[in-house]
Amino acid sequence: MAVRFFLLFILGCVALFATELKTDDEQKAIKSWLDGYFGVKPYKVNYILPYAAREGDYKSYVLSDEYKSVEAELQVSLMLNVGKNLFDLDESYYLSYTHQAFWQLYAESSPFRETTYNPELFVIFPIKDDDSIFHMKSLKIAYAHRSNGQGSTKDTTIPAGCYNPGNRSRSINYFYTTLRLQHEAFFTDIMAWVPIFSSMDDNPDIMDYTGYSSVKFSYFLDKHMITIMGRMNITNGRGTVEGTYSYPIRNSGAYLYMKIFSGYAESLIDYDNYITKFSIGFSFSR
Repeated sequence: MAVRFFLLFILGCVALFATELKTDDEQKAIKSWLDGYFGVKPYKVNYILPYAAREGDYKSYVLSDEYKSVEAELQVSLMLNVGKNLFDLDESYYLSYTHQAFWQLYAESSPFRETTYNPELFVIFPIKDDDSIFHMKSLKIAYAHRSNGQGSTKDTTIPAGCYNPGNRSRSINYFYTTLRLQHEAFFTDIMAWVPIFSSMDDNPDIMDYTGYSSVKFSYFLDKHMITIMGRMNITNGRGTVEGTYSYPIRNSGAYLYMKIFSGYAESLIDYDNYITKFSIGFSFSR
């Protein structure tokens, strides 16, 4: 009896509300639900790179791990607009999350060599600068956390001469700012960061390898996009150069994506190792 009453109630509700959509809000709500859209947009490049080869070998922190010099790379990066124009400066506020993984796809059992978690909170102030030679476009101010999610594996009780895997935990909290300039199809991003040193117990010398600033150039030529990023610690000369190239694959929404990296801090676990690496695959944003 209860089941019959429940079915009649459901049918009555359907008959009551199964009318034409009366408002634009109803249409937008249904379209958003059907499309699965919940307000997020791409942030950094989203990619799958099945082939990523480096010179030399990766350091293993576990005896059973025998990492290959060829692996796969994955990155998912999204942002959500959470506010706008609070100070009447037309600024926008965002939350973002970037997940990067280095996958030993071609090794036995295919372990993930390293995974990086990178949430951020930032605000972007637009700049209208059409008259000066700089052509400033925006100023970004952000707070970020970056870690590999590992607990401390450092064991000081292991006798000297025995295998010690060391500490796999890596993390850093930092503030940074990015000034963007635009000259037609040529963009320049000047970035500087300041770490919270208390967050660097597992990697206290990481700034010796990353420095405190970087410059990135992005150039569009028809459908082609080329980027070059450089950073260096001017006190010791350690630096990094990264170049990327992307081109749309017909009307698929995907891009051919290639990356060349040479320097330090490609990943947190290997921040103090110099790595030269070539990667190729597909990206789904630029």
